[in-house]
Amino acid sequence: MTDLAFRVAVALPTGPARVSAAWGEPDDAWATLVIAHGAGAGHDHPFLRGFARAMQEAGVATLRFNFAYVEAGRRMPGPAAHAVAAWRAVFAEAVARSGGGPVVASGKSYGGRMASMAAADGAIDPAALVYLGYPLHPPGRPDKPRVEHLPDIHQPQLFVEGANDPFVDPHTQLDEAVAACQNAAVEWIAGGGHSFEVKGRKRPADEIGAGLAPLVAGWMRHAAA
Repeated sequence: MTDLAFRVAVALPTGPARVSAAWGEPDDAWATLVIAHGAGAGHDHPFLRGFARAMQEAGVATLRFNFAYVEAGRRMPGPAAHAVAAWRAVFAEAVARSGGGPVVASGKSYGGRMASMAAADGAIDPAALVYLGYPLHPPGRPDKPRVEHLPDIHQPQLFVEGANDPFVDPHTQLDEAVAACQNAAVEWIAGGGHSFEVKGRKRPADEIGAGLAPLVAGWMRHAAA
């Protein structure tokens, strides 16, 4: 299945912008998943392409997109308000394309965190949220948690985390954050790092991403119904 490439208009606080996106829709899709990239890679990263392809095979339409800073050729994310604006515009596009089925927001690391901020702010209203490697805190800095807004989110939340991810060490800190949420669960990937790579087991990034799809699709079946 070939994804359709297009661009989405985003009203940034600094002015209008357009971001690249890719839409893939299987026959008889039962849900739509919007997928945001991590801080260091755009929407065409092999991990995200593999994940999206496998989600489509599971009957879920996908919409991958770039944040405006990537589109502008910058390496570092801009203000959170810019990411929230992108989420608002892209999520509205996904709803328009979805045909009325549930639309779920997801993202790798930074992209998932920005989805959570957009949902907490009311900028988007997804049926559920899925975080692939939520960056609970900077590596080695558990004293800098990024959790204050998570209990404000009323939708179901799924945290998919590598057991060896330095962004969620100690694990108990994430467990406590999940317990403080209104409706949330965490799934640990044994041996997985921040990008779900497993030491001593070499796999291409697209295969790693695809491997998470059955877990995510299964959770969405009951959480986003």
